[in-house]
Amino acid sequence: MMPFVLAPPRFVSHGAFLAVLALLAMPSGGYAATAEETGLKIAVEARERQKGYGDLTADLKMILRNKSGAKSERELSIKTIEVKGDGDRTLFVFDRPRDVKGTAFLIYSHTDSPDEQWLYLPALKRVKRISSSNQSGSFMGSEFSYEDLGTIEVEKFTYRYLEDEPCGNLTCTVSERIPRTKNSGYSRQLTWYDAKEFRLMKVEYFDRKNDLLKTLVLEDYNKYLGNFWRASTLTMTNHLTGKSTVLEWSDYDFRTGLKQSDFTRTALKRAR
Repeated sequence: MMPFVLAPPRFVSHGAFLAVLALLAMPSGGYAATAEETGLKIAVEARERQKGYGDLTADLKMILRNKSGAKSERELSIKTIEVKGDGDRTLFVFDRPRDVKGTAFLIYSHTDSPDEQWLYLPALKRVKRISSSNQSGSFMGSEFSYEDLGTIEVEKFTYRYLEDEPCGNLTCTVSERIPRTKNSGYSRQLTWYDAKEFRLMKVEYFDRKNDLLKTLVLEDYNKYLGNFWRASTLTMTNHLTGKSTVLEWSDYDFRTGLKQSDFTRTALKRAR
């Protein structure tokens, strides 16, 4: 891969970003798009295809494996709602085992500023805010960080298309995205999207030293409401520790009538 200089610029405004999209949508008149323009177009297309679902609920099983293969399991549920003009809001609630039951995690994803995150710990009966400088930490002992769990907002990265390559029976576009925020735990990420449906198939995460840290693989996609693809299995592997975490998704339900008032700090304390 080509070397890069890690010097993230400030977040661009939403209006400026829309202006960039309008420029990219203009006829090129034979002009060949740059790798950066192509990478951005891929990211925008992937995000646009996810819009319009309204809200959803689902059940998850979290399977944690250590280097020797020993595993432990947790069960939790998730609620997500789209917010017009901003990022999604998401609520995770742990149901089992008993030692984590009632633990809840709330995310306000934003398009042009760091995500807001809160963790409710029932044993302490208090809500803890996860600052943007701490979002690279492990989420509940898993190989997913707090940073990994928010929705991917296009504006939070710069992009560069690298190549197309086979991925199973599909063809995938491979791009590099670099977090704009200095608080990210990653220097860069490589993404694989299938070229037809723009489903995310794999992500490689590089740490601040530019060493490969983790790989996320998304599998078992199903289409819902005739339009929205969702993976049933997400596997995050940590290459430094040999540990892995699998998230198995089930019982997706869309447009259930959730409201933004279901995603407040007060609601976080009531979550069960």
